[in-house]
Amino acid sequence: MAKLIVLPKLSIVMKEGTIIKWYFKEGDHVNVGDILYDVESGKTGGSAECDTEGTILKIIAGAGKKVKCGDAVAVIGAVGEDFESLIPKEEEKAEENVKKTSVAVIGGGPGGYVAAIRAAQLGADVTLIEKRHIGGTCLNEGCIPTKALLHSAEIFNTAKNSESIGVISNPKIDFTKVIENKNNVVKRLVNGINILLKSNGVKVIYGEASFIDKNTASIKTDSGNQEFRADKFIISTGSVPTNVPIKGIDSKQCIDSTGALSLDKLPKSMAVIGGGVIGVEMATVYSFLGTKVTVVEMLPRLVINMDKNMADIAEKSLIKSGADIKTSTKVISIEDRGDMAAVTVEKDGKTDTFEAEKVLVCIGRKPLIDGLNLEAAGVNVENGAIKANDRMETNISSIYAIGDCIGGTMLAHIASMQGETAAENIMGMDSRYDEKTNPTCVYTSPEMASVGYSEESAKKAGISYTVGYFDLAGNGKAIILNGGEGFVKIIAHSRSKKILGMQIIGPRATDLITEGALAIKMGAGLEDIANTIHSHPTVSEATREAALSALGRAIHG
Repeated sequence: MAKLIVLPKLSIVMKEGTIIKWYFKEGDHVNVGDILYDVESGKTGGSAECDTEGTILKIIAGAGKKVKCGDAVAVIGAVGEDFESLIPKEEEKAEENVKKTSVAVIGGGPGGYVAAIRAAQLGADVTLIEKRHIGGTCLNEGCIPTKALLHSAEIFNTAKNSESIGVISNPKIDFTKVIENKNNVVKRLVNGINILLKSNGVKVIYGEASFIDKNTASIKTDSGNQEFRADKFIISTGSVPTNVPIKGIDSKQCIDSTGALSLDKLPKSMAVIGGGVIGVEMATVYSFLGTKVTVVEMLPRLVINMDKNMADIAEKSLIKSGADIKTSTKVISIEDRGDMAAVTVEKDGKTDTFEAEKVLVCIGRKPLIDGLNLEAAGVNVENGAIKANDRMETNISSIYAIGDCIGGTMLAHIASMQGETAAENIMGMDSRYDEKTNPTCVYTSPEMASVGYSEESAKKAGISYTVGYFDLAGNGKAIILNGGEGFVKIIAHSRSKKILGMQIIGPRATDLITEGALAIKMGAGLEDIANTIHSHPTVSEATREAALSALGRAIHG
């Protein structure tokens, strides 16, 4: 029986392609597995295999023709077989005349561009409005550039301290090259996202949006203002550093995290105000590169949102690298002294002053919603953040909000998941954002990662729990990588044995934590992890050992 051959979807983002070359002609016999033709889609391409045996009765789309995925390109069947009725008539292509849902995404960060792509995949007519640069803070001034600098710092630090494993060297830092590498990484990823947007048919407007009403925005661009209407809006405007009322905070030596990623030269000394995630990551970078770092944190310990045992190890690691840690300490003032700044701090009623070439201010971030004119659209705001539910809906049915601008935990992967959730709900699906599977990662040395309940939070919530613990000093791969520093801790319900949380500090912790997130999502228990074979030698074996520990039958612990 004659069969229509359609253009396959060769990648998740492919929507259409151009036939480049046919390897057979009408009348040729083909077999299953034969390469019929080559196709190009955006910057990528591929070859289409035949999935049936027969004779090519008709080539509908010849070389050079653009075809949508799922549309017919040929008919294959038996010689002499009637096939004309199979070929779609132009009037049958009704979808061409169906009005698509128009979606405008305000903000092109990791939440916004993901939302735009997902909505386009589901058939929406999508426009992305970006004020500055695609990729947002994460890609341009946050996650990616920080990790690029950390990679350089870690290699340098490892090279300096590898005599015990037989590597003797005297490495030097070319800070210009370090920054250049960071810039190249960012550029490559930004270019990649632009290609993804283009290949998915997302239109991009560079400008600043503000609402006129719930379906209309004014976009201020370099060429003037324009009005833009859409059926649905997704707000993904991100966040900005919090303003801190410290005397002298505007001194020329003071920089924020963005400034710390683009310094002209490596400073000899740096004060880091704030011992949260950004602060300790930046402290790790510059301490490893040779800068004398002093971290000042008001709270009793660093990274207060992480497990205390992990934070203690991270603090010891920073001290070992030469950093000075001042916890339970408040910054009183910053004084400009020419090429240096004098930082005055207070602890237990006593003041102290030290000098630093640069003062990095890392005291949190706040939602960026100024200028959106949300009042005109009627969108509810609470405590400086847009209010949205787990479907990412605001109180206005045509407007959704995702990422940092809705407050809560501000992480790129949260924004991306929320972006997918918003797009899917706009396009008629029932999608929910589930906070409990969200991992928190801190790229110190060793890395820290946590998902779900910690011991402290489980205790505070009154949950009956059991703990499985495995020290990486007993893990072969961890001993090879970093001397076995760190641990894996699993929090499980004491009766059901369901996984409630997982904390890891050690080599590749930020990659390994996904097993904990998946276990929580799937409702897995300690036996599920214990009965899963983990390859050897890997750090991941420690996760199984922690589960065995919680069950009272650890092998290596």
